[in-house]
Amino acid sequence: MKDKGMVDVITLGCSKNLVDSEQLMRQFDVLGYKVRHDAEPPGGDIVIVNTCGFIGAAKEESVNSILQFARLRKQGKIKKLFVMGCLSERYLKELQAEIPEVDKFYGKFNYTDILQELGQEYRADLRLERKLSSLPHYAYVKISEGCNRTCSYCAIPIITGRHRSRSMDEIVLEVEKLAAQGVKEFQLIAQDLSYYGMDRYKELKLAELIQRLSDIRGVEWLRLHYAYPAHFPYDVLKVMRERDNVCRYLDVALQHISDNMLQRMRRNITSAETYELIGRIREEVPGIHLRTTMLLGHPGETEEDVEEVKAFIRKIRFERLGAFAFSNEEGTFAYKNYADDIPEEEKQRRVNEIMAIQQGISTEINEGKIGQRLKVIIDRKENDYYIGRTEFDSPEIDPEALIPASTPGIKTGEFYEARITGAAEFDLYGV
Repeated sequence: MKDKGMVDVITLGCSKNLVDSEQLMRQFDVLGYKVRHDAEPPGGDIVIVNTCGFIGAAKEESVNSILQFARLRKQGKIKKLFVMGCLSERYLKELQAEIPEVDKFYGKFNYTDILQELGQEYRADLRLERKLSSLPHYAYVKISEGCNRTCSYCAIPIITGRHRSRSMDEIVLEVEKLAAQGVKEFQLIAQDLSYYGMDRYKELKLAELIQRLSDIRGVEWLRLHYAYPAHFPYDVLKVMRERDNVCRYLDVALQHISDNMLQRMRRNITSAETYELIGRIREEVPGIHLRTTMLLGHPGETEEDVEEVKAFIRKIRFERLGAFAFSNEEGTFAYKNYADDIPEEEKQRRVNEIMAIQQGISTEINEGKIGQRLKVIIDRKENDYYIGRTEFDSPEIDPEALIPASTPGIKTGEFYEARITGAAEFDLYGV
């Protein structure tokens, strides 16, 4: 097949965007293009920027990236520049007017039309195939698009529309294909895992989906990201407890704990119900590691609300926790109904206070693993260590396990049992 040139794909934002990029890269790959992902420095004939439009900082990063490549396009250093993803889904007309150097903008769902723009044909028979940008032993699997929740601060439903579950059979087939090519670890992702199946099957089907995926030959780890706390599908916990290849890990974004803020954020759950949820999850799945996020500085948040968050974090002792500051996003309920009256510096101060508390908790939890024997997958070799992860650690966002590089017989992409010998805030050390 004739070489058709180099395509550089740049992905900004979340792992859901990454899946879209990988599907598009596979199309280019089979058509005879050389394809690179997040190359440094990018220098392809064609550059595609997959953008994020979630909050202010992410939008700024996306715009800066587009402008960087627009300059190269104007100088003739790249031949074609395309932009896709959430930012252009949300601000298409504005971007077209402001950055004319971009050959064409595409949204969140029509990005495969880039191929047509280049005189190529989309291969529908390859729609479940991807050119993995990550390490070859793990992959993200998107089980749905969109979101039906009406949280006050969130622009995602504006961008992606209502929740749409993928067919269970289609997801199973995709995972079978990935497992057959050597992928061992799967991160299940969606804007809202909890709601999976309700729109398509008229009942919550996440537990059944996980059960079917865990039966697939070659699937060693399944990990769950982005569950919603209200109307949580508790039958998932039984599958997690009984299936060895379903990681004892759950990413559930709680955002706050005070009833005042949960109501203002339109979270459809109370403080008491949140405590009950966490208690039941930990009771039914002993040893589970919970990841969550806290949103600070939302309109109406008082010092008393912040103190309640601090007490909550100290009491629950989340294994993984991130915090971010409220961003006043156009079109959201908060934007239309609340005054964004907490100064940015104060928002960030609250975030920093929460993260300082979590830093100490994370260190103590890691130190509690010293002496344990844990299953570890090796991602890469870096300087004096092989870098791996336990079942409690998702790629790129969670702690890593460092094994001395002098250890004989270690291969990347393989599982080993490691005895934990030391711990730091974000890393474990083992042999």
